[in-house]
Amino acid sequence: MANGVVRTVTSDGLIVAKPRLYKPRFPLKGLIVVLMLGFLFKGFLFAYLGEAGYAERVATLQGGTVLEQAGAWVMQPDPVTTIVAGGIATVLPQ
Repeated sequence: MANGVVRTVTSDGLIVAKPRLYKPRFPLKGLIVVLMLGFLFKGFLFAYLGEAGYAERVATLQGGTVLEQAGAWVMQPDPVTTIVAGGIATVLPQ
């Protein structure tokens, strides 16, 4: 009963307490928000630096340590990033 109890009333009026079942759930909403923020960040960098500057910085990361190489793999431009960058580029001052 460490997780609490659920009380129900049966058809004869008896109140019955049962232990609350613990069902761990995966935080899907949180994962989706983090992914959306990641694509938004990548799109902003892509729009701000331009395609050549962005590619140059990713290439610099690819020549670094294992952690930097993992970052370069994550930061590779993908179709979602270019679409988001196109939307952001219309808002950024030139």
